[in-house]
Amino acid sequence: MILHYGRIDEGQDFNGSIGRMTRVLRALTRSGLLVVATGAAVRAQAVTPRTSGPRPSGPALATAGAAVPLSPAATRKAEALLRDHLPCLGCHALGGTGGRVAPDLATVRTRRSSAYIAAMVDAPARVVPAAAMPRTPMPAATRELIIRYLQTRPGSADGELPPPAAPAPPLRDGAALYAHWCAACHGATGKGDGPNAAALPVKPAAHADAAAMSRRPDDSLYDTIAGGGAIMNRSPRMPAFGESLSPAEIRALVAYIRTLCRCQGPAWSRDGGDTR
Repeated sequence: MILHYGRIDEGQDFNGSIGRMTRVLRALTRSGLLVVATGAAVRAQAVTPRTSGPRPSGPALATAGAAVPLSPAATRKAEALLRDHLPCLGCHALGGTGGRVAPDLATVRTRRSSAYIAAMVDAPARVVPAAAMPRTPMPAATRELIIRYLQTRPGSADGELPPPAAPAPPLRDGAALYAHWCAACHGATGKGDGPNAAALPVKPAAHADAAAMSRRPDDSLYDTIAGGGAIMNRSPRMPAFGESLSPAEIRALVAYIRTLCRCQGPAWSRDGGDTR
């Protein structure tokens, strides 16, 4: 948190609020959660130690700050983000909760180097093109916090990044896309019974359920696939695929879901439909 003070003119009466605010600010500053900037703007990071030179990002962060442990507050923030806001635990487990179709994040440093972790969180398709791990959209500071958190899990695996792999061939067919990206949770036939479904706090949508799916417009399906469950007031464990799939691929998935439910969206949502 960064606070920029402006000048307070003499004679202003704040009825003691300045004193109360000062005490709060002092407590936050001592805890490391607040940096107070006066005069020229001061860049400060709540979870990344300040260093000279350009600020690292992406894979470069692995060697820049991996050895410095996070503060207890930053650790709690990272765990809260993973548990309640980000989709990572839809596939991965952490602390006994989460999915079961991807490696356990609690032991990631016993298997992977800091550089590998940073690269996978930053751009998974560049490291393992065929993996069913989409790139999750998030603010840069959040991405760096999650990288730092994973880098400081118990373990000390070493090793260099593998050379860049050739991009995986695109999957244009809706059925192939669904099998690769969706079936682990939603099931091979869209019944919400994939091998990962039982590990999720919210049952995955049953795309074969005509009664339920006929109430959802194609636009809603597209937005959920592209932006993830959280933006649609659904489970945050549902990842966003908009940074990993093209618009044409997402439309192909929507069309395939319609074949699973053998239904269409509401009439009002279709071109030429009844809008009454």
